[in-house]
Amino acid sequence: MAGPIPQAFIDELLSRIDIVDVISPRVTLKKSGANHMACCPFHNEKTPSFSVSQPKQFYYCFGCGEKGNAIGFLMTYENMHFVDAIETLAESIGLEVPRDEQASKMHSDNRPLYTLLESVNDFYQSALRDAPDAIAYLKARGLSGETAKKFGIGYAPDGWDGLSKAFPDNEEDLIKTGMLIRKDEKRSYPRFRHRVTFPIRDRRGRVIGFGGRVLDQQEPKYLNSPETPLFHKGSELYGLFEARKAIQDADMAIVVEGYMDVVALAEHQINNAVATLGTAANQQHSEILFKVVPNIVFCFDGDNAGRKAAWRALTNTLPCLQDGRDAHFLFLPDGEDPDSVVSKGGHAAFQDLLSARQSIIDFLYEHLASDIDMTSIGGKATLADKAKPLLETIPPSIYKQLATRKLETMIGLPMGSENLGAPAAPKRRAAQSHNDNLTAMSRAVLLALQHPAMVSQQNPEQMKIDGSIRGSSVLIKIIELCCVEPDITTARLLERFRESANYEFLSSLAVKPYWPDNRELDEQTAQTEFTHSLQQIQARGKKTDASKVDASARTGLLSIPKKS
Repeated sequence: MAGPIPQAFIDELLSRIDIVDVISPRVTLKKSGANHMACCPFHNEKTPSFSVSQPKQFYYCFGCGEKGNAIGFLMTYENMHFVDAIETLAESIGLEVPRDEQASKMHSDNRPLYTLLESVNDFYQSALRDAPDAIAYLKARGLSGETAKKFGIGYAPDGWDGLSKAFPDNEEDLIKTGMLIRKDEKRSYPRFRHRVTFPIRDRRGRVIGFGGRVLDQQEPKYLNSPETPLFHKGSELYGLFEARKAIQDADMAIVVEGYMDVVALAEHQINNAVATLGTAANQQHSEILFKVVPNIVFCFDGDNAGRKAAWRALTNTLPCLQDGRDAHFLFLPDGEDPDSVVSKGGHAAFQDLLSARQSIIDFLYEHLASDIDMTSIGGKATLADKAKPLLETIPPSIYKQLATRKLETMIGLPMGSENLGAPAAPKRRAAQSHNDNLTAMSRAVLLALQHPAMVSQQNPEQMKIDGSIRGSSVLIKIIELCCVEPDITTARLLERFRESANYEFLSSLAVKPYWPDNRELDEQTAQTEFTHSLQQIQARGKKTDASKVDASARTGLLSIPKKS
């Protein structure tokens, strides 16, 4: 089994879903021969290189090398954990995910908590209708009923027992989700009181927590749910679920500092904004967004606090940069935030500011050089000394090469930018090389992975392999799986090895062209080549056995008579 979910269920799930049905709602696919093609959702490109194979139930990008089955696609595209991806796929075809008794003890089922928080959100939204103070506040901020409904905005009533009365049988779960705070053994009280509420949703649209904006003199002005089994603020972005399509359409995500900024921008048809949740923009936030879109714009106040926050975002984003990704910074005028900008000048005012955004590398050098005399040799040397460790955090790529070249121009001295190109290209070339670079064992595994149906058609005697040969255990297991399940797909085969150290290598073989000119290999030829590879493996095994016998003979061990 893989984690808490039985392997048999994962096999059934992958046999019942169609990877094209999983990917097509998220990426526009076009039929091309036996496969479907699209521009890759994982890197920026103009010519489609993202291929989805229905027969293999597998996807592969010839540009960036991303590959996997339907489970892997959701894990990468939606940034889901393995179990979440399984549950999403099962939900889509009406299957219940089973868990064995031991796994259930180790991994608690959080579904009741998600259901409870959705009900709490309904309660808050209903309460808003009878809360004139909250309605007046939202109207004063310029929000329409349509925008409030889109984001599920509600109201947490004043008082100490509203939630307890509304959910009398769920006190422990309300405490577990942070909605109630335990005062003592007998009493608890609501975390949010007399506040406008903003449900925080995960990337599947489930409510995992809340933000609340005060309507009186309470402190703090803004309050978020605490860390809970569902909510981890450092790995979530407010509004991402609502904004995902707009982000992809705009080819850009705008990161702001608060949920009121997100909502206010959406009110003025700027729907591609998200917000961090009381934390600095971290590397995980950037990675989440870069998996959705190639461009991120961080929007901060122009004061010292805003620039310090921007610098933290910069250092956390540099390790995420690579070819096809970029980040910019937008600094607002003093005393302004996104909400105030659009309230005064509307959509056009914010777009004018957005057009003047600064690239992450320009901001990097501007910030470092702000207190350096760049007319002096010492100043230039100081800039290089400060910049070098930051540039080293950027993965090797053309992007890194160009960022370093800009520094070279500023200081008038080469720093080896020509040696910082992307290492990925040689790997992709290797993946296109001739199959003679592979051992007979690897060729046999490649053929079995790509054409599993032909394996069961082989003569069983011809598939007997010496288990002592290096690498044979993987091939033996693949042959067994193919013979037990003649209709098994590439995707299901690979899933059996997800927890194996060989998974990445096997995934690369599953998409590797057999011929150097990328010609398709038909089933009959695949069977012939597979037989030939097996014969080479068996010959190697016989040769090894013979050498052992020969070595024994040379030492005289075979000629020693037994004692009677």
